[in-house]
Amino acid sequence: MIFAIGEPFGLGGTATMGIVSATGRGGLGIENYEDFIQTDAAINPGNSGGAMIDLHGDLIGINTAILSGSNGGGNQGIGFAIPINMARSVMDQIVSHGKVVRGYLGLFPQDVTPALAKQFGLSGPGGALISGLKSDAPAARAGLKNGDVILKVNGQPVESANQLRLRISQTAPGTSVKLEISREGKTQDVNVTLGELPTDKSAEEAPGEKETGGLEGVEVQELTPDVAQELQLTPGTHGVVVSSVEPSSAAAAAGLSRGDLIQEVNHKPVHSITEYKQALAAAGEHPVLLLVNEGGVTQYVVIESR
Repeated sequence: MIFAIGEPFGLGGTATMGIVSATGRGGLGIENYEDFIQTDAAINPGNSGGAMIDLHGDLIGINTAILSGSNGGGNQGIGFAIPINMARSVMDQIVSHGKVVRGYLGLFPQDVTPALAKQFGLSGPGGALISGLKSDAPAARAGLKNGDVILKVNGQPVESANQLRLRISQTAPGTSVKLEISREGKTQDVNVTLGELPTDKSAEEAPGEKETGGLEGVEVQELTPDVAQELQLTPGTHGVVVSSVEPSSAAAAAGLSRGDLIQEVNHKPVHSITEYKQALAAAGEHPVLLLVNEGGVTQYVVIESR
């Protein structure tokens, strides 16, 4: 049992009681680094920043957010708190450095779905798939590549992209970490010295080429300098631009949309519509694995044939 203390709706000194429904909640879109405690104790507007304590009176979390749906912002039995060890770490860093200092790999991880696991020769979901790398960042300098799947950090299994982000962010810059990765179906170890997370966070309709098979309903166009500037792509970026996607297509269901940049098809880099069509022709009617750049962030997408 736990107690949530705060001032909901301006009512000072209010305590509510409940259970811990889950720990390690992430992917909520509230913060970049999420490791929330979920509770059914009534948490409402005004509870944020209040204490979450256990039956012994020990502080275990800081009330932070609620899942309110459409009921005007009130409690629905799903509230979230920052674990106290995470809050303590942030506090210690601010006291010591005057700011929060986080470890940094310089890559874009994504969860490994069953479809992606099959495409990358894995036995099942789990791990964090590298779908993009920052140039001259620690991960790239250590030799990591797009398509590598990070399975362990210092011998501890990695279950998701969120778990990888948390572990790296809570490791001091300058620390050497050992990553176990899967590359082309084979595992290997890579040592990476972490950097410090930077403080900055990191098309007009035109006639295109229609595709069939796994990408039926998708039209693409060449990446011209004007389009690259409009999409705010960095110099040297390659690929073909999605100019339209039929709403009922498998590509739309997988999240592909107008303005996305397709950079790889089944691990083959594409620099032109000709290379794109050749890669699709080789895929035939089988599922297609794309590396897609959306707003500067890359991720792998599997599009099933219908």
